[in-house]
Amino acid sequence: MEIKAEVFPIAGSFTISRGARTHAHVVRVVLQENGHTAQGECVPYPRYDESVDSVTAQIEAARATIESGCGREELQKIMPAGAARNAVDCALWDLEAKASGKTAAEIAGLPPLKPAITAFTISLGDPEKMFGDARKAAHRELLKVKLGGDGDAERIAAVRDGAPDSTIILDANEAWRESLFEPLMAAAVKAGAALVEQPLPAGEDAILKSAVRPVPVCADESLHTRAELAALRERYDCVNIKLDKAGGLTEALMLQREARTLGFQIMTGCMVGTSLGMAPAMLIAQDAAFVDLDGPLLLAEDREPPIEFPGSSIMPPPRALWG
Repeated sequence: MEIKAEVFPIAGSFTISRGARTHAHVVRVVLQENGHTAQGECVPYPRYDESVDSVTAQIEAARATIESGCGREELQKIMPAGAARNAVDCALWDLEAKASGKTAAEIAGLPPLKPAITAFTISLGDPEKMFGDARKAAHRELLKVKLGGDGDAERIAAVRDGAPDSTIILDANEAWRESLFEPLMAAAVKAGAALVEQPLPAGEDAILKSAVRPVPVCADESLHTRAELAALRERYDCVNIKLDKAGGLTEALMLQREARTLGFQIMTGCMVGTSLGMAPAMLIAQDAAFVDLDGPLLLAEDREPPIEFPGSSIMPPPRALWG
């Protein structure tokens, strides 16, 4: 096993309610066995107290077990959910695919992967900038709009004016306060938004049980694994499944099945990473109402070979990349 810390420049900057970034910092795990080389990627996320160093240390701590031939089921027991386990788990999926001659989709019991419509992110900014960014992206079918709390009604209206025909998802990244919920939901209704993602801070979202939700509300920071699903059922209509939160494709597939059983809509999202990070999430995207896997579109550089993004679509990953 090799652990590689890598940096990819972002095209411009990526801004949400918690701040701006100009580079994507990722950790890539490379596994070699019997002439096969496999890989998986994760994005350490400071919101969850993760860093490149902490993720690398976590994987190193499990090195002996992993190199002894650890399978995906055992991995769930020796590593907690999070970015570190995601990189290893996805590398194990890739290794099994290469060793067996099957695709990851076949191994998961899925039909061949199909393209999906992916959201394209409009970063947080003042209404004028967001109008301009939305206008440039108005040809895209689905836009994900980053919000920040105060002033969001104006931002929402500006994006709708800039992209009148696009479906829009609003993502507050926990930035709304309880007092903002009702007026900003009214702004969301006026703009014809399809979804409002994580409006309130995780752990401070109890009002969603009784609040009127004229636009479906999606859990992101409030959801990591299947353990949280039951508690979220009365608060949210949809769940955003991200492999870096779930700790890999193995948990994400089980999470998706259980969420479906409980009646949630499914969204699959990503951190800002390369095509390697998006590739395994395409298995979740096959049965998702909303797909947000535009990480590589936000980068100035990507991996080779990259996933292709014709128009508003994301294509299945090339087999030389993953799976």
